[in-house]
Amino acid sequence: MTEAPVRRRDRERTRSELLRVATEAFAEFGYDGTKVDEIAERTHTTKRMIYYYFGSKEKLYIAVLENAYRGIREAEQSQHVGDLEPVEAVRRIAELTYDHHRNHTDFIRLVSIENINHGRFIRRLDSLRELNQPALGLLEDVLERGRLDGSLRSDVDSIDVHLMISSYCFFQVANQHTFGYLFERDLMAEDRRDHYRDLIGDVVVAWLSR
Repeated sequence: MTEAPVRRRDRERTRSELLRVATEAFAEFGYDGTKVDEIAERTHTTKRMIYYYFGSKEKLYIAVLENAYRGIREAEQSQHVGDLEPVEAVRRIAELTYDHHRNHTDFIRLVSIENINHGRFIRRLDSLRELNQPALGLLEDVLERGRLDGSLRSDVDSIDVHLMISSYCFFQVANQHTFGYLFERDLMAEDRRDHYRDLIGDVVVAWLSR
């Protein structure tokens, strides 16, 4: 009676490990530069086993992309900002995005690679549009509450706010090496982490507050 659940957990564990290692590989070498044989070696399995779980290298990469985006969306939904006043809720969302991007540099690399390749694979993931709707809905709910109580401006929408927050947080990771060299400022320095988190919170709140 217990064998089926155990086997299911083993399969889920194996699939999760393959996704983790594949994420690291694709983020480091891109789609074309990553070999399935290398992922198999790093996970102590076989190419055949990887294809058993994902079907092909392309489908593995698409699964990696979807999983990476799912991570930030699930983190947003876990915050329960509906319990907070609109201004504080907006700040919390901005700070959460900053922390997630900083803690998941592979996600930033994957998005950068996908943009370099003109969205070659993300266009095949219609599920991501559906996955993004709760995030925009969460923001829109906060904005609507702020419009009603007069604490937030009414001439911006959830995509405007998402764009503002994502742009700042993405830059912190994606441009850390060039910015660091040009201005001799380490954007990832641990002793400035709180400062940069507070900065995006302050900017978004100041922009949206009436």
